Amino acid sequence: KQEKRFWSADQKRFVYSLSPLIFEGGFCYTVNIKLRGTQKTAKISLFINGREGRREGMSEKEVIVSMKDICKSFPGVKALDHVQFELRSGEVMALLGENGAGKSTLMKILSGVYTRDSGSLEIFGKEYGDLTPKQAQEAGVAIIHQELNMCKHLSVAENMFLGREKTKGIVLANGDMEAEASRILNDLKIDIDPKQVVGELPVSKQQMVEIAKALSVNARILIMDEPTSALTAKEIDDLFRIIKDLRSKGCGIVYISHRLEELQHIVDRVTIMRDGQYITSMNFKDTTMDQIIANMVGREIKEQFPRESCKKGEKILEVKGLNAGRMVRDINFALYEGEIVGFAGLMGAGRTETTRAIFGVDPKDSGEIILEGKTLKITNPNDAIRAGIVLAPEDRKKDGLCTKLSIRHNIALPNLDILCNKLGVVSSKKEDQMCDEAVENLKIKTPNVDINAGNLSGGNQQKVVVGKWLARNSKVVIFDEPTRGIDVAAKVEIYNLMNELKKQGIAVMFVSSEMPEVMGIADRIIVMCDGRITGELDARNTTQNEILTLATQFEKKIAANA
Repeated sequence: KQEKRFWSADQKRFVYSLSPLIFEGGFCYTVNIKLRGTQKTAKISLFINGREGRREGMSEKEVIVSMKDICKSFPGVKALDHVQFELRSGEVMALLGENGAGKSTLMKILSGVYTRDSGSLEIFGKEYGDLTPKQAQEAGVAIIHQELNMCKHLSVAENMFLGREKTKGIVLANGDMEAEASRILNDLKIDIDPKQVVGELPVSKQQMVEIAKALSVNARILIMDEPTSALTAKEIDDLFRIIKDLRSKGCGIVYISHRLEELQHIVDRVTIMRDGQYITSMNFKDTTMDQIIANMVGREIKEQFPRESCKKGEKILEVKGLNAGRMVRDINFALYEGEIVGFAGLMGAGRTETTRAIFGVDPKDSGEIILEGKTLKITNPNDAIRAGIVLAPEDRKKDGLCTKLSIRHNIALPNLDILCNKLGVVSSKKEDQMCDEAVENLKIKTPNVDINAGNLSGGNQQKVVVGKWLARNSKVVIFDEPTRGIDVAAKVEIYNLMNELKKQGIAVMFVSSEMPEVMGIADRIIVMCDGRITGELDARNTTQNEILTLATQFEKKIAANA
């Protein structure tokens, strides 16, 4: 410490002490000032050539979470094997690893959802035994799960104060809760009415409410599990702004994501796990993306977007004048043997709605679906499946899986017509073969196929959704956001699967919000905006700017009319 005494330049203030505190990127000077001719003093902090990294009651870069030798087992699976983890105040820690590496399990132990079998846990220097979610919350820990936990029929304020409602006597103090919710939302610069029903908000706004809810309980440790999986580019920018603001106030943030390109914008350090074990921790600025991926998967990923060249064959599927509600308007396109067609566009462009109309989930108002020259009458998914058109949907838990059933039953369920004999009896031999092939071809991480699908990691659940269609003699396979929420190695396996289908002469159509993915895997790209197709591009000879131009035509039309 240093102490200096001198008059300020304007001779109005007398600085009588100066205490510098070194912190990341600069210095923090705590300055005590005294007004001339008075006894009044004040204290201010100056942050020079750096960012504020303190929170009241914390020293800079204090270790706020320390987990050592954490073990956790489930029936047939050792999820965590002597794992260690450390989080400091005022930092964003990326927790990385393949699906099934144990990331979510470790964070559920920290947040009190799971109890550990062994190991030690310290939060803000205090050692804890088995935590309940309420105890973790009281310790300052909040988690935002990949699948948001909101009561859709309640308002924003009611969700934020659920379980700890403010009351006046025996009556709920709705006004006080709405005022407090409004203050927190305003502090985060989130434009949401606290009286609005959560179910009426888009997913991106619901996620912002989850963050606001975490801060309303004074969370100082915030865990975000795949927070950007359903957000647009602008919404991701808003989220990053909030994360940076929270970091500057000393909040420690654990950031779990498979979108590695995001890390450079917000992350300070990374911790990598593999197969339930701790691998390494490092400063993000001191490593490369290739090193991170190699540590995650245990090997080098030579090609992130493997592309197979195939000769374009006969026309398999043709869609003419398809209309279905407001988001599917006059859709016309064709799919051919030996090609992958990617559908690009912003959220709300109508891509998912188009796949649902083709598959028979949503009723179509008009239009034709022609398969191998024959016009189909598709009124429900069964019609599409029997014709040879299958869909791996966007929301795997809601539309693609029965999470309470085993992997075996999930794979067998849409294939009973193949597995049953004439008397309707399932052939166990055929069922075993079908399940074993799906597990082997897609490298599904599971001790056996009798494990409930809901117990699998998000990426392995996605593989089960895809795997159940592999046994069918399908002619058209539609993937809607097939790599959302899965790791880089699992993504390559999905890409290889799509390429294998292409080589077999199957027409592959896939929807993706990640433009590098569409450009890297697709042969042709169809761009949608506001429920209409706005252009078709050769994937090898286009740019992200060209795709984005076609994807924003409606927005430009609105701007021109404004």
